[in-house]
Order: sequence, then C-alpha cells, then structure tokens
Amino acid sequence: MSASAVIAPAGCLKVGLISLGCAKNLVDSEIMAGHLHKAGMVLTPNADEADVMIVNTCSFIDAAKEESIGAILEANQRRGLHRRHHAQKLIVAGCMAQRFASELRTSMPEVDAFIGLDQLTQIAPIIEGLLARDREEEEAPENFVTPQPRFIPDFDTPRFRLTPNHTAYVKIAEGCNHPCSFCIIPQMRGRHRSRTVDSIVAEARQLVAEGVRELNLISQDTTYFGMDRWEEKAGPRALVDSTRGDSLTYLLRELQKIEGDFWIRLLYTHPAHWSDELITTIAECPKVARYVDMPLQHISDPMLEAMRRETSSQHIRDLIKRIRAGVPGIALRTTFIAGFPGETQEDFETLLQFIEETRFERLGVFRYSREDGTRAAKREGHLPSRTKESRWKRAMALQRRIALEQSAAAVGRKIRVLVEAPGLARSEADAPEVDARVFVPENLPVGQFAEVTVVAAKEYDLIAE
Repeated sequence: MSASAVIAPAGCLKVGLISLGCAKNLVDSEIMAGHLHKAGMVLTPNADEADVMIVNTCSFIDAAKEESIGAILEANQRRGLHRRHHAQKLIVAGCMAQRFASELRTSMPEVDAFIGLDQLTQIAPIIEGLLARDREEEEAPENFVTPQPRFIPDFDTPRFRLTPNHTAYVKIAEGCNHPCSFCIIPQMRGRHRSRTVDSIVAEARQLVAEGVRELNLISQDTTYFGMDRWEEKAGPRALVDSTRGDSLTYLLRELQKIEGDFWIRLLYTHPAHWSDELITTIAECPKVARYVDMPLQHISDPMLEAMRRETSSQHIRDLIKRIRAGVPGIALRTTFIAGFPGETQEDFETLLQFIEETRFERLGVFRYSREDGTRAAKREGHLPSRTKESRWKRAMALQRRIALEQSAAAVGRKIRVLVEAPGLARSEADAPEVDARVFVPENLPVGQFAEVTVVAAKEYDLIAE
C-alpha cells in the first residue's frame, strides 16, 4: 500500500513510500515513516512530486519478488518520464534488499541505495547523504545492508501508523529460529529476538489511548515470544509455562489489564509451541479475540518431516481438539502448502480429508514456491506447475464449500463487529486484509464496535443489520 498523504510545507523534503508484503513489513514501513517525520521530511502519495522514493519489498515467494521488482522498475520509469525528477532518489528496502542487495547492485544500477532491517531507523541520514552527493551514472548503488540483522523496535521507536485509526499491528518479536525447509525468512530476518513485556505493554497502552480498538500481535512466531531469553533452551513442543520466564501467556495477561474496550488478536502462532496454559489464558482473557492464526502447512507426517515443521499429525490433531474444547467458539485460521517436493497423491488426499474433517473457519492455500537457498529447493521430486495448480484448485474449492456452509449457519446470529468503513465491518473471526467481511448499515460509526444480526450469507462474507 502507499503511504498516507500529509500536507507538506513549502520547501519541505517529500518522500514517497510503497510498502509491499505482510503486516510485519508494514510495521517496518511505519518505523521508516516515523523517522522521516522526526527529521522534518513529509510523506507524499504522489510519486511525481517526491524527492525520494522508497520501495519496501517482500521476497517470501516468487510472486512477491516479481511484485517487488515490478514496483522498483515502475518507480524508476516514472522518474524518467518527468524532467524535474531525473534527480529523484530511489531506495530499495525490506526483505528483497536484505536478501539480494549484493546481486541487485549489479542487476539494478538505477537504484541509488539498498537498505536492510538494521537501517530502518537510519533512513533520514541515509537520504540526506544521498541527496548531498551527485552520483555518477556508472557508479554502483550504495549498499547499506548488514547481514544477520539485529534490529527490533521498542515502545518509543518513532512510528507513523499507516493503518486505519482503529486498528494497529504490534510487532512483539523479530526473526525466527525454526528450520522449516521451504522458508528463507531466518536468513533474511535473523534469529528470533523478543521485545520485553514492559515495552509491548507501554506501546499497547498508548495505542488504546489513541483510540485503537484492535491490537494485532505479530512476529514470525508469536508463540515463541520470550522463550529466546529462557535460561534453558526451549526446543520444539517444549513445555511452555510462564514460570520459566517471559512468555506469550504472561504478555496476554498483562495486556488484558489495560483499561479500555479493544480486541487483542493473535497472528502467526506456530503449533510447536502451544500449551494448555496458553489455551487457558485465552479463555480467561475476554479481550483476546476468539481467533487464532496458526499456519500448519500440511498434515501428512512424511510432508511435515520433509518440511521440518517440528510437529506431527497427531500433535496437530490433538492440539486443535484442545484449543476448541478450551476456548468454545474460537475461529481457527490456517494455511497449507500444496505441491511440496515429494508430495504424493496419498499425501494430498490426506490433507483434503483433514480439511474436510476439521472445517477450519478460515483457510488459505499456497502453491509451493521453490526458493533458492532453502533445503526444499535441493530436494528431489519437485512437482510440475500443473500438478501444483490442480491441487491448489481442489483444496480451495473444498474450502469454499465449507466456508459457504459455515456462513449460512451464521444467519440469524447476533455478532459483534468492528466497523471498518461506511457499510463495511469485520467480526471477531476476521483479521484485517486476509479474512472475510461483514456488510452492515452505512450509518454505523466507523472505528467503533457494534452489535448486529446476520441476515444473509455469501461464500465468505456476511450481511447484517
């Protein structure tokens, strides 16, 4: 998404910002925007008037890389079309810069600088340095990226939110320690590093005071929060309990104490670090939304082992039963990968049967994307694109049927929604951007909670009054 407009005083340095990818990347964009404002620079949504363009890239899968490359090339092309913007600087940030800066310096000489995660708070002086020098065309772009980043935001890190006033993302940790064979994130984002509970609570309290009604807790693995600081290393399926140090359960109970009417939403939880204590905590904290995002990726044991997911089919099935029994009415959101190398027809049919039996309230499916530098990329048994596409279509068709049946069953129920825009809201079971919508009367106040009755259902969305 593009940054919001702010009216700039005459002569003020104007910066355009394009933020691509996930919510974690969006928080990084907000941090850069906050430091730009602190330095007296102003965001503009109009690329033609920007003195500097920043493209905050994603590099998780091939489609994301292609989108990022397209955005960079388009930004460069636009400045070439306007005589006054031949001097406009172009900065590439985010995961693609963190991962490929050395290669991109050669393949994208039109870029002025590449920055990584450790340079988010240095964006203003980097811009000032770029504007102060007259780069010759044959010079290679500046590369500020440092390997194995260590940066993590604090509660007082300057930040300019790019989300609606009533919802915010709170990054509680950065990096990842999991060895998933299909994933490049640990190589880009570094080792898992948690913020302190006090830091997160201070940020959350300030957001609620500003009118935020939904705190979306995000990290690469939310359930591993605090465990990186335990004296005894916490391995997969470790007994997670708050007596061993900071944990997600302790954080949720501290956030529950903040005065105000708001939701706390858990995103990006890993099944290997769930515990009965966490289930009990969610059940006992009414401000924690009855919603859990838990990417499972597969259910076949051979696939889970090949993916190095540190879980098993039985562990996942038992965990889901315990979550649903411990928190009645909870909505489970998950994602799966179709067409992983070596996935047999039997593996895939096992996955379809699991989706049919479990009936997830929210579900997405990715076609496997071969990422250089991952263990999975080196595996034998890569499947043809047509096979991956066919399996993706079958899985999504099954989920569409389940979603329609679940939506139809909601007709007649009273539900609480958070109004996003005139005539549009989200229920407790719907996270921003990725889940369903509830169509409501247009006179309901935006940014506030409302009680509505579902009167009709679409495939994924509901209609209420």
